[in-house]
Amino acid sequence: MFLGDNVIEGGISELIEQFDESDWNSQIVLTRVSNPQQYGVAELNNGGEIVRLVEKPKDPPSDLALVGIYMFDQHIHDAVDQITPSWRGELEITDAIQWLVENDYRVYPYVHRGWWIDTGKPIDMLEANSRVLEELEPAIEGYVDRDSEVDERVTVQEGAEIINSVIRGPAIIGEDSRIINSYIGPFTSIYHDVVIEDSEIERAIVLEHSQVRNIPSRIQDSLIGRHVQLVRSPIKPKAYKLTLGDHSQVGIL
Repeated sequence: MFLGDNVIEGGISELIEQFDESDWNSQIVLTRVSNPQQYGVAELNNGGEIVRLVEKPKDPPSDLALVGIYMFDQHIHDAVDQITPSWRGELEITDAIQWLVENDYRVYPYVHRGWWIDTGKPIDMLEANSRVLEELEPAIEGYVDRDSEVDERVTVQEGAEIINSVIRGPAIIGEDSRIINSYIGPFTSIYHDVVIEDSEIERAIVLEHSQVRNIPSRIQDSLIGRHVQLVRSPIKPKAYKLTLGDHSQVGIL
């Protein structure tokens, strides 16, 4: 169970393999935080075993926050059947894990020591994107013409085309995307089937099937969703900062 707004360094492949090879009934990922009052927190005993979980405690028993990544065997269904709704009227995952602990199932606490980002805000999404891009192994699988400048920290996926453009990494250009007469700056992720033409973008995320054309000033610190059409309008501003949802259409003044 992986809450979708969490990103951790290194991903979870090794954790899944570790859990699969163990005899644990559950594994929960924890990390140390400076403000545990804002998170679900785990209390461990001297042997490193989980004693209890506390949701956003006023007086935290530890600084070990629940990251939002959990692994379970079939006994989680028993736990869910036994718990009752909280004061919010919801079945809480922390209550289900607590039931496992209290009924002597093996719940293993894994303390993650790398970075972790809860991507609840646009700036958090951009920070997570930057961290992930730094972990990628760059590769040029698409087409880069002789008039383009693509540095060694850039990934160009299969079917992508870079025409008369400058791309500085870390950055990734997704499958079948086209970058034409443009500048793509560091910490930018361009997803599949995107067209960037006569424009500059830096520290941004652009999702699939979007088009950015003829924008006279650089776009930065921006999230652009799917099927977005971002084009130039007659009057030119000097800066843009945009968070655009799926299927948006924006004319820049």
